[in-house]
Amino acid sequence: MFTTSDPQSQSNYNDIATQHVHFDWTVNWANHTIFGFATHTLLVKKNHVEKVVFDTSYLDIKGVTVGGTAVEYSVKPRHEVMGSALVIPLPSPPVSGATLEVAIEYSTTDQCTAIGWLEKEQTAGKKFEYLFSQCQAIHARSLAPLQDTPSVKITYSAKVKSTLPVLLSALRISPPTVSVHNGKEVGKDIVTYEYSQPVPTPSYLIAIASGNLVYKAFTTLTTGKEHETHPMAKPWKTGVWTEPELMEKAYWEFSEDTAKFVATAEEIITPYEFGVYDLLVLPPSFPYGGMENACLTFVTPTLLAGDRSLVGVVAHEISHSWFGNNVGNADASHFWLNEGWTTYSERIITGYVRGAPYRDLAYIIGRGGLEEDLRRYQNSPRYQRLVVDYAYGEDPDDAYSRVPYEKGSNFLLYLERTLGGLEVFLPYVKDYVNTFRGKAIRTGDWKAHLFAYWRQNGGEEKIKLLDSVDWEAWFYGEGMDLPVDIKYDTSLADVAYQLAEKWDKSRSTEDVSALQFGAPDIASFGSQQIVVFLEHLRTFDPLPTTHIDHLNEVYSFNTSHNVEIRFRWYALVLASPAANKYAPDAAEWLVEKSGVKGRMKFCRSTFRVLHQVNAELARKTWEENRMYFHPIARRMIDKDLGLSA
Repeated sequence: MFTTSDPQSQSNYNDIATQHVHFDWTVNWANHTIFGFATHTLLVKKNHVEKVVFDTSYLDIKGVTVGGTAVEYSVKPRHEVMGSALVIPLPSPPVSGATLEVAIEYSTTDQCTAIGWLEKEQTAGKKFEYLFSQCQAIHARSLAPLQDTPSVKITYSAKVKSTLPVLLSALRISPPTVSVHNGKEVGKDIVTYEYSQPVPTPSYLIAIASGNLVYKAFTTLTTGKEHETHPMAKPWKTGVWTEPELMEKAYWEFSEDTAKFVATAEEIITPYEFGVYDLLVLPPSFPYGGMENACLTFVTPTLLAGDRSLVGVVAHEISHSWFGNNVGNADASHFWLNEGWTTYSERIITGYVRGAPYRDLAYIIGRGGLEEDLRRYQNSPRYQRLVVDYAYGEDPDDAYSRVPYEKGSNFLLYLERTLGGLEVFLPYVKDYVNTFRGKAIRTGDWKAHLFAYWRQNGGEEKIKLLDSVDWEAWFYGEGMDLPVDIKYDTSLADVAYQLAEKWDKSRSTEDVSALQFGAPDIASFGSQQIVVFLEHLRTFDPLPTTHIDHLNEVYSFNTSHNVEIRFRWYALVLASPAANKYAPDAAEWLVEKSGVKGRMKFCRSTFRVLHQVNAELARKTWEENRMYFHPIARRMIDKDLGLSA
């Protein structure tokens, strides 16, 4: 158990593994680098280990010491995906069980794929520069020399010098949060920030952000039940960080639900272990909806819809505190253990907070995204699988999609229903988390525990039910269909379906002025119901341009401040006869003055469709604005538009 090597890492973590790493960093705003030391405390796992190997990518290695003594080292030729292995010979091969300290002096470079450096004009305040990292899946190695695999969970600490406030995915030691910059002038005086992350987490959760950042606390809720007896229970607090110019909007958007989500997750799973759950609202170039960095979830400003309709993303990132940050996949082949479980948990939480029908509505919307990505991978059916057997050195970013999220969460929903429903299934969820706390596992480990739990807690009746599951189809099945037909509660979706069907039938009326549609049609709809309406409308033959224009005139979707609605609107119109008419509007939306749509869910898909409609416009828009996107998004959209190999 837990011994198979990660195909995306060149490190020798099965022989010798980092337990703790301390960073001594200085942020150099002038040349956009971070330099300093990474000091590893390593545990020897085998006798006579002669070297330690770290993953690096585009790092400038300046020197290495082992036990305080300078040693020779080598940086191997770069692998296109995995980077350059840093090989450090050990002067005296240690015995199994020994620990040793290896310190590496280094600097990041301008080719670092983990960090987005923003000029002040790219921020909300337009007064100070900004940086943020995004290390998942295998980009932490471009931030620091690490055994960059989720198979290795480490604690870390850091001292970071910067002229702008610094946040890390850890507990702040000093200066106090309330002082932010310790009373010194932001942007001029250097301040040292100290952090500690005492809970072992994978390297992709090491995160840094720095800029003109301020904080405001939310009201903290706790259930108070398991905290009295649970061995890992800790009191916790929660709040939001952002630029001052966005604080009012961000606080309003997230203050009502964030603490509720954490408290609900504690009630249905186990106590929250990380002590702090803060949100950081990033500039628009952040490439994801959210990133579950421990203690400090990074979120996109596209969630600031003004109506709290998109805060479900926060429930997702909170769920990662149990699934991924705690119990997590050992390598990218089993990514669904992170994202499928997290999506499943997120929907239980929102169902508890908002009502059970909202849980099923989220599954309905998710199925639309799943089907879109399954279609995208029709020529690469291996990526349609729940468990993807990656080749050595294969880039997991190439397979990033909603498949592990949606196929995985539907699989767990199917098992829940098969085994007796949510109330029967939740005790198993708690046992799963408690059994594998702090472990990195693979699908076989999960399945073995599943059978062991139900054999002990349900006997042969439950085992017969599990034996009836087509495991091969769920794990390795390809194609557009799930192995079973899963039904959802459509009580919230039916009105959206009905309206879409009316619009489909309206094509027989050539004079759109005679149609009986108006703004009251959707006045009672929540934003998720509007999303369902637009997605269901896409399942019919495209409407003629006259009807697309009338649809826009009646509902004004092209001016909606809800990014999920605008995204679906452009997906609809760019697949219609009106595509060329609306293509410039879609291009402008991707790069509008308020900030580029850096979230890859939106920008990658829209750029791909725009490229099919008007390749020249898509490429021109991209090339003129490419520098405003995060390095990960740049690389992926370059591929999408055929601008790189």
